[in-house]
Amino acid sequence: MIKKGNLYIFLSILIIIVLAGFSLGPIMSKVETPKFKILSTFNNIEIRAYKPMLIAEIDVRETRREAISQGFRSLADFIFGDNIRNDKIKMTAPVVQQSSEKIKMTAPVVQQSSSQGWKVSFVMPSSYTIHDIPKPLNNEIIIKEIPARKMAVIKFNGRNEEDNISKYENKLLKFMEQNNFVHEENPEYAFYNPPWTLPVLRRNEVMIEIKN
Repeated sequence: MIKKGNLYIFLSILIIIVLAGFSLGPIMSKVETPKFKILSTFNNIEIRAYKPMLIAEIDVRETRREAISQGFRSLADFIFGDNIRNDKIKMTAPVVQQSSEKIKMTAPVVQQSSSQGWKVSFVMPSSYTIHDIPKPLNNEIIIKEIPARKMAVIKFNGRNEEDNISKYENKLLKFMEQNNFVHEENPEYAFYNPPWTLPVLRRNEVMIEIKN
C-alpha cells in the first residue's frame, strides 16, 4: 500500500511531467519559420503564398519513419557545426519530408514505395543566402533555393503516424479536386515540434504546391 506522503510525491512528479509536456514543445518550437501570406482559408485548409526560401536537403533511402529520423540527424549535425566554417546555424521549423519518387495521384498515397526514399529538409534562416551559407561537410546534403510558390496546406494535431497523415492528405486532395486546383504530384509533410511534445499540441501539415 502506498503511503500518503509517497502518493503526494508521485502525484507532484506526474503533474510536473504533464506540465512539461504542455510547455516544452511550444517553447522549443518558437523558432523562425518560412514567411508566407494567407490568401484564403477553408476550415483547417489554407491557401498560402510563400516567399523564396533556402533549404538544406538530404535524400534518404529508407522507409518514411526511418528516413525522417536519419535525415534529421544528418541535417542537425550540419547546423550544429558539421560545415566548412564550423558555424552554428540557428534551428528553424518545420522539418519537411517529401517522397523522392513522383507517383501519379490517381490514388492518394502517403507511404510511397519505401525503396525510392525520402527527401528531408530544414529551412535555413532568412539571414543567409546561397552565397554565404556554410558548405556542409556531408556531401549528401545539398543547399538549394526554393522560389516563391503557392501552396494548399491542411493543418492537424497528433502524431505523425501514417494513418493520421494519410487521413489529412486525402482531405486536402479531395478539396483541391473539388475546387479544380492543378497541383504537383508529391505532397510535402511538415512537422513543427520536437518528439517529446504532447500529441494534442503538435503542429503538423500536409502541403501541396498549386500550379494554376
